[in-house]
Amino acid sequence: MEYTKEELEKMLQNQEMTSEQLQTLLKAREEGKIDFVLMDIREVFEFTDRSIKGADMLLPTSQMNAKLHVFEELKEKPVVLYCRTGSRTGQVMYALRNMGFNNIVHLSSGIMGYFGETEHNAPIPA
Repeated sequence: MEYTKEELEKMLQNQEMTSEQLQTLLKAREEGKIDFVLMDIREVFEFTDRSIKGADMLLPTSQMNAKLHVFEELKEKPVVLYCRTGSRTGQVMYALRNMGFNNIVHLSSGIMGYFGETEHNAPIPA
C-alpha cells in the first residue's frame, strides 16, 4: 500500500506505533519521503544481540539522565523509540513528553513484536 506524506507524518504523531507502521516508515525514509530518528533505548549487550535494521542511535536507559541533551538537539525531529517489549519506551516516552518533547513515539511491542528486518552484531550507532 502506498501512503501519502500526510499519512506517514500522522503515524509519527501518535504515542504508539505498530511493527507494520515502523516497517512502512523505514521504507518511506529509505525512499526519501519522510525523516525521523529510530532510537534503541536498550543496553549495549541487547543491541548487539539483535537490533532493528535502520536504527540511528543507541541511548541506553541507564544513560538517559546524563544525555538528555540528545533529545534537546532532536526536539524538532520525530523520534521513534524501541526497547525489548515496549515497557521501557512507554515509560521513557511518558517522561520525555512531560518535559516538553512531543515528537516522541514508541514501538508498542518492542523488538520482540517487530516483524521487519533485524540485524545481529550490528555496529553501534553514534
